[in-house]
Order: sequence, then structure tokens, then C-alpha cells
Amino acid sequence: MPDYRLLIFDWDGTLVDSIGRIVEAMHRAADVVGLVRCSDAEVRGIIGLELGHAIQTLYPELHEPARLEVIRRAYSEQYLLLEREPSPLFEGVKESLEAFREQGYHLAVATGKGRNGLHRVLADKGWLDYFDVTRCADETAGKPDPRMLHEILAHCGVSPERALMVGDSTFDLLMARNAGVDSVAVGYGAQPLSVLRECGPRLAIEQFNELRTWLESYPLRREAKVSEHVG
Repeated sequence: MPDYRLLIFDWDGTLVDSIGRIVEAMHRAADVVGLVRCSDAEVRGIIGLELGHAIQTLYPELHEPARLEVIRRAYSEQYLLLEREPSPLFEGVKESLEAFREQGYHLAVATGKGRNGLHRVLADKGWLDYFDVTRCADETAGKPDPRMLHEILAHCGVSPERALMVGDSTFDLLMARNAGVDSVAVGYGAQPLSVLRECGPRLAIEQFNELRTWLESYPLRREAKVSEHVG
């Protein structure tokens, strides 16, 4: 097992239980602008993409930038209404992230959210300075392009083989593959493990705590962390 030094997390559906709200917001946005609702499965299938790309995937008949902007705004408005009480972290996330920090890992977020949206939720949780670096789809290339991960790796000074991407969508895992980074698939978010396993993750889990158990079960990793702090 590689000596991982950097753990990179998707946000929605990986750390935060927000998938249901994303689906509902897209349905409501379609109603607002007079489009036919896509199925829940179709909406879940685009979660992780940059919002504009996601909308074009769901509604390929929308070519005019003005129409795309209308539904983009409608989605954002509906999502903010649903997020008046922010989506909660999944069970075990807070405790596991704290343990990872204590063990000396670099922590990062790579998300399809826009910067304003991520800033809002991080501020709500008091996490504006929690992660070493965060990257959003509206400030770099969206998933599955590897640019987001390349920027995170460069910021942290970590090579690809020592990084691990954790995500709930094929876009997360393909981005990791494209960057030469190992991945962990989580099956409680947007897409099931039966789909995610096709992307070749190193680990597939159904509960976030399983990631912590897996990392802590590697004795050489623990010994390395201890030796780093001796003397």
C-alpha cells in the first residue's frame, strides 16, 4: 500500500449528505423554467460536474447561453432555499477528518461546486481554514479533467502516488485516474458501487468510517507517522 500523505475529498455526497437536495433543486428549477423533469437517476448521474456542464448534459436541446443561464439561476435559487438549514455531514466524517489531521495528512477538497457555494458551507461549519487547499469547478477545469488535482498536488508539494481521491461519482474517480492518483469509491452518495467499481478504485466503502479503518490498519503508515515526530 502506498505511503499516502494527501487525502482529497469530493464534497457533495462524499462528506455532506446533500444529494437529495441537489436532485430536488434540479427538479424545481425545471418546473420554474418550464422544462420536463429528468428522472432522479438522471440527475444523480450528473452530480459532480460543473453546474453548466451538468445542465447541458441533462438538457442537450438547450443551446442558447441565455436559456442555460436562466435554469442555472433557477437551480441556484432553489438549492439555496433547500439549504436554509445546511446539509449535515455524513456519520463519522467529522471524527475521521480530525483523526486524519492528527495523523499528519494533508487534507483537500476537490468539488464541482462553485467557490461561493463552497465558501458558504465551509463558513457555516467553521471550516474556512480547515483544509490545506480547496478547488472548485468555476475556478479551474471541471471533473473529470485532472487539472483540479494537479493544482492541489502542486500546492501541497505531494506527488500523485502519495495522494488519494475520495468520491461518490465516476467523475471523481476518472479525474483521479487521469491525474495518476489512487481513488476510493463511496457508495452512499450519488452513484452506487456497482457503477463506481468500473473505474478501478483502490477501495470501495459504504460508510465513511471504513476509510479511517483501512488507513489505520496499515502498520507501516502508523510507524512512519510516529518516526516523523521523534526527535
